[in-house]
Formats: sequence, C-alpha cells, structure tokens
Amino acid sequence: MISTDPKATLRFYLQSARDALLWKLEGLSEYDIRRPATPTGTNLLGLVKHSATVELGYLGEVFGRPSLEALPWMEDGADADADMWATADESREFVVGVYRRAWAHADATIDALALDTVGKVPWWPEGKDEVTLHHAVIRVIADAQRHAGHADIVRELTDGAVGMREDNSSVPARDAAWWAAYRDRIEDAAREAERRATPGRTR
Repeated sequence: MISTDPKATLRFYLQSARDALLWKLEGLSEYDIRRPATPTGTNLLGLVKHSATVELGYLGEVFGRPSLEALPWMEDGADADADMWATADESREFVVGVYRRAWAHADATIDALALDTVGKVPWWPEGKDEVTLHHAVIRVIADAQRHAGHADIVRELTDGAVGMREDNSSVPARDAAWWAAYRDRIEDAAREAERRATPGRTR
C-alpha cells in the first residue's frame, strides 16, 4: 500500500539505511569491523558511530532537543574525526547502543514536530544556520544512505558478502565463476578504453 504520509516515507528510507549499516557488522570479527579499508580510514564501526552522531545533532540538538547521550568524541579537544572510528575501549555493543538510542531520539523529534518547524544548526555559519525539520531529515537520510553504500563496499572487500538488506540482496544469484568472468569483462573493457584513449599504448 502506498503511503501518503510524508513522515512515514521519510522514516522508511531513514530506517532502511540504519538497518543496512548494522547488518554489515554481522558475522565479522572485532578487527574486521574496525580496520581501515581505504587510505582515508573508512571502517564499518566508524560509519555507525558517525551516523549516530549525525542523527543526535541534526535531529536533536538543532531543534532544541539535546539528548542525554555523552559524546566525548565531539567535545572540545577531541581528536580530529574521532566520530569516524572506534577506539579499542569503545565496544561494538557500546557503539551500536548509541546508534539505537540515537534512532529513538531522532524518531521522537520527527514525531513531535511539524516538518516545517525551523531549527538552528550551531555548526553552520551565522545567518545561514536555519533549517526546517523536513530539510534536516532529508539531509540525515542522504548521509545515512551514502554511508550504507560505503559499508556495502567495505563489507564486500572484507569477506565478499554483498546485499542491500538481509531480506533483499538486490544482487542476482550467480556463482563465483560467473562473477569472475563478469569482472574480467569489465576489466578488459576498461583496458581497451584506456588503450584507445592513449595513442601508442599496446596494453
């Protein structure tokens, strides 16, 4: 059934990103959920920690609804980008717990306020710091879905697991040999395009 409630639609896409982020942690070791998978340090548990921080900010503090959640990684003097990775002392259970509590706090804000409610973003420039709840929710959805995509790639690079959701992989059911051949075709096409674009190149 198609929903005509804009809040329900926003909540659906926000929750789908939340669920995807947590699903990407399942079955992995402490090392694999924390290890930097890119030169800029992207890691699975850090994506969850960052997403929790974003929700508590944009869908809490911005609308005068600060949570009681302590976020030491956001305090003055904290390390740069401390919200993007988890220390050895910050357990998986702790980070996931913060994220789930951030969901509840953000959802309560969405339920309590009209979408045209205006809030102020303290970390935006003065005079350009006002935002409606509608805009803030869409911003958080965009951020969460972007990081769910990051998590999808990191997980595939970690152990080959792929999929959009636990109940919908969104990937055709094909065996490893088919995927290897498919990847080879893409690689060959890329090399051929590069050869054509580079006069005199033979490989």
